[in-house]
Amino acid sequence: MQPSLIQTPESGLNIETGFKYKPLYTAEDLQWITHLNSKPGELPFLRGPYPTMYTQRPWTIRQYAGFGDAKTTNQLYRNAVGNGAKGLSVAFDLPTHRGWDSDSPHAAGDVGKAGVAIDSVEDMKELLAGIPLNDISVSMTMNGAVLPIMAAYIVAADELGFNVADLSGTIQNDILKEFMVRNTYIFSPEMSLRIAADIVEYNAQNIPRFNSMSISGYHFQEAGADPVLELALTLSNAKTYIEYAIKQGWDINKFCEHLTFFFCVGSDFYLEIAKLRAARLIWTELLESYGVTSKKAKALRMHCQTSGWSLVAGDPLNNIARTTAQAMAAAFGGTQSLHTNSYDEAYSLPTEQSSKVARDTQRILQEETGICNVIDPWAGSYMMEKITAEVIDEVKAVFNHIDSAGGMLKALDDSLIQKLIQTRAAKTQANLDSGKQKVVGADNITHKTESLNFDSDVIRLQQTTKIKAMKLCRDDMKVRRALKNLSRVAQKRQGNLLSATIEAIKYRATIQECTDALTKAFPRHQQFPVLIEGIYKGEIDDHPEWMTAKQAVSDIADLLSRSPRVLVAKVGQDGHDRGANVVTSILCDSGCEVKQLPLFIHIENIVSYASNFEADMIAISSLANAHNELIPQLMYELRCKNIDIPVVLGGIVPVEDHEALKRYGVAFVMEPGVTIQKAIPSLMSIIKKRSLNNWP
Repeated sequence: MQPSLIQTPESGLNIETGFKYKPLYTAEDLQWITHLNSKPGELPFLRGPYPTMYTQRPWTIRQYAGFGDAKTTNQLYRNAVGNGAKGLSVAFDLPTHRGWDSDSPHAAGDVGKAGVAIDSVEDMKELLAGIPLNDISVSMTMNGAVLPIMAAYIVAADELGFNVADLSGTIQNDILKEFMVRNTYIFSPEMSLRIAADIVEYNAQNIPRFNSMSISGYHFQEAGADPVLELALTLSNAKTYIEYAIKQGWDINKFCEHLTFFFCVGSDFYLEIAKLRAARLIWTELLESYGVTSKKAKALRMHCQTSGWSLVAGDPLNNIARTTAQAMAAAFGGTQSLHTNSYDEAYSLPTEQSSKVARDTQRILQEETGICNVIDPWAGSYMMEKITAEVIDEVKAVFNHIDSAGGMLKALDDSLIQKLIQTRAAKTQANLDSGKQKVVGADNITHKTESLNFDSDVIRLQQTTKIKAMKLCRDDMKVRRALKNLSRVAQKRQGNLLSATIEAIKYRATIQECTDALTKAFPRHQQFPVLIEGIYKGEIDDHPEWMTAKQAVSDIADLLSRSPRVLVAKVGQDGHDRGANVVTSILCDSGCEVKQLPLFIHIENIVSYASNFEADMIAISSLANAHNELIPQLMYELRCKNIDIPVVLGGIVPVEDHEALKRYGVAFVMEPGVTIQKAIPSLMSIIKKRSLNNWP
């Protein structure tokens, strides 16, 4: 790669401490910067991948949506298209992400929650019915079960009458980041890398307008990374994919032409703009270092989404202003498409009203503000150009750090990436809890919210009936042969995996059947949590509320003659683990003995672990809206085994659900606006009450 763009003393950014702005920038800040004459649509694309940018065509308003069944979600999509959306983004439910059919025991409680349930090509056809796929681009956020979902999309489009070669859109297919954050992986990193690359290879040959990999930084920031670490990890993953393609002997220019990017845009307005501008220049340099000559490949194209993690449940209407500022940063940074989060997503699936407000936010920016009239208006700004160059330098420093650790796969195996992200998450949480980092309305407690909810068990029953009906009508011999061939291609590492999956899906194999066929060559992968200690208390140790929390733990330790034991776990297929990781870190730092379980543990196993650990409390983190179905199962299992361990619950839990959960026996539910350190005395009082009741 080219040398650093800044040769001045240390830049304002540090992975450990975050960005430090100067109060004043002057012309002197620009003297060592070499990119000032950059033009949009020209190398190195710092000012945008297209010469005219938004002056002739604004960014695409993309609606990320999906819940319940395909028919319900299809109506959402039709409404979105009718209200101005030019592209659709499909949110799949967690069982689909993890390769389970809705009738699987593993899917219980999660079917249709946090996304739409897709079990076969029949569901995919129902999902896309009436959508002009020759005019509307479709983005699919899918990584773990990417083979059967991409195959179902191709077969559905063909059977709906569209020319597959003309399809446009994107499938995320960025599996590496799933092992660092979000966790909807199925197979090991090495095997998953082959799957991802086979999809890019197949689509490059057969669907030339379709982007076959959207390398995602969004989930890094959602899990705790700052904007610069987000960018560095995203591009480091991109390097890994490119190096894999080179080893396979593929046409590297054609491979890279089908790569796009997906970034989070948070509330640090200036830094987010600089991040997006810097991304394009770094990408151009990176590809040139690999010998890529295609100008199309070098012109980094991106989709952005406003920050879900930044949304506040306690005063949700504030989220409209928050999202608007983030959307403006994305536009100033030069995104090609944008999803704006709905104001109610901190506690619920978006309602139709909140989704419309989110879409209209973008329309107002495009049609009323004049933002689209000027290309990269920040170019030449003393401040913007300086911090853009600083971002570039710091990203390259992270590249070097990962390379020196043996590359991305080795860094993953050593948990280096997870430690970087969780360290930043713990520091951020400490700054929020201490008040150093302000979030307006975060400490408000909302007692009544309008939320969109439904019974997952009803959707599961509907899906199970559909699966049974489809299986009765299909040719089982053709399905078995196709699945056997898929296993053979996987085992012998010869042939293209997507091509073999398309054949199975065409004959009506289900998503899980295809996944099971692959597991004969690639067993399901499991990761264990990474524990971060000392970071939180190092930032907040003298704060009064933290001192009160530590004293509460110390008092219980005196009563028990040992540290209180807390088992931290998640239920179902929910892989969003930022909350669980932060809770574990804070409880450890407060003096508790904490055991955090791996993801995707069966409820009966959670109970067994708690019993063997002799836990004083089970702390459940729920971020996928499946608490009403799964928590009662946990309470039932505890009662059946006559185990008296109090259960507490935190995460995204609408206030109106709290009383019902307490009736099931949940001892404590975190209210919006209550921090972990504030909650610790209440948690310790629950442990104290249990201990006194059990006193001999």
